[in-house]
Amino acid sequence: CFFLLQTQGTILPAPNFNPIMDAQVLGGALQGISCEKDVLIEILTQRCNSQRLMIAEAYRDMYGRDLITDLKENLSHHFKEVMVGLMYPPASYDAHELWHALKGVDTEEKCLIDILASRSNMEIFQMKEAYLMKYNTDLQQDIDSETSGHFRDTLMNLAQGTRMEGYADPSTAAQDAMILWEACQQKTGEHKNMLQMILCNRSHQQLWMVFQEFQNISGQDIVDAINECYDGYFQELLVAIVLCIRDKPSYFAYRLYNAIHDFGFHNKTVIRILIARSEIDLMNIRQRYKERYGKSLFHDIKHFASGHYESALLAICAGDTEDY
Repeated sequence: CFFLLQTQGTILPAPNFNPIMDAQVLGGALQGISCEKDVLIEILTQRCNSQRLMIAEAYRDMYGRDLITDLKENLSHHFKEVMVGLMYPPASYDAHELWHALKGVDTEEKCLIDILASRSNMEIFQMKEAYLMKYNTDLQQDIDSETSGHFRDTLMNLAQGTRMEGYADPSTAAQDAMILWEACQQKTGEHKNMLQMILCNRSHQQLWMVFQEFQNISGQDIVDAINECYDGYFQELLVAIVLCIRDKPSYFAYRLYNAIHDFGFHNKTVIRILIARSEIDLMNIRQRYKERYGKSLFHDIKHFASGHYESALLAICAGDTEDY
C-alpha cells in the first residue's frame, strides 16, 4: 500500500524570533577576542533556515559585513562546514554540494547519488536554478562532462526533474515489472536504458505497484535483483532510487550508518545529510536509525565526533532524553 509518512524535521522555527537581537549577539560572539563558538551553536542550530537568512540580512545592515564570510574567517575544519552549511537556503546548499562533488579533485559519486535520487521535481528545479546562478554553469552539462556510462545517463534523467506526480495505472504496472525483470536478465545497453527510464520517470505511487508486481513475477525483491545483476555506481544509484521511493528516512538512516561506521566517520556525508534533512525528516531518520541499528544516531555521533563540531551536530540531530 502507498502511505504518506508524517515527516518531521528536528529544527523548527524559533518562537518569539528577533533577527536584530540574534544578529547583535552573533556580532558580539564573532567580533570578540576569542570567538564564542557556543553562542554560534546556540543561535544558528535553534533557528530554521528562513530565520537564519533574516539574521544574515540584519547582520549585514548592522555591521556592513557578510555573516557567511565572518563565519568562514573565524571558524575552521568541520565545525566551519556545519555552521556555514546552515546559512545556505536548501536549494543553494544542494547546488553547493553537487558543485564540489562534480568539480573536486575526485568526483564524489555517493554525494551525487544521495542528492539526485532523493529530491522531488520541485527541489531539483530549484537546485538547478541555484546552481546556474551561483556557478554560472548548467548542472546537467557538468554531470555530462564529469560522469560516464549508464550512471551518467541515469543522473541526467534524474536531473531533468520530470518524474510523474500522483499518477498510478495498475494496468501498466505489470508491464513495467516485466521490462525491469528482463533488464535484470539481459543486461544489454538497451535494457539498462529501459530500466533507468522506468525508475526515473514513473510516479512514486506507480513504482510501488511495479515493485510489488516485480516480486510476484520474479519471486525476488527488486533491490536484490539489481544488486545481483549490476555493479558499480550504476547499481548503487538504482538501489538508492528504489530505497528512496520506498522509505526515504530509512535510506538516509542507512547512509548515515555507513558514513559513521564504514568510513571511520565520513564527515562530509554526515554533515550534508543532517543539514539537508534537518527541516524535512531528520526526526524520522533518527527513529529509523534507532529501530534498525539498536543505537541512536545521537549516541553514534557522540562516540565519533568531538568538541564544538560534536556539539553542533548533536544540536541539529536534537537528541531525546533516552538517547543520552
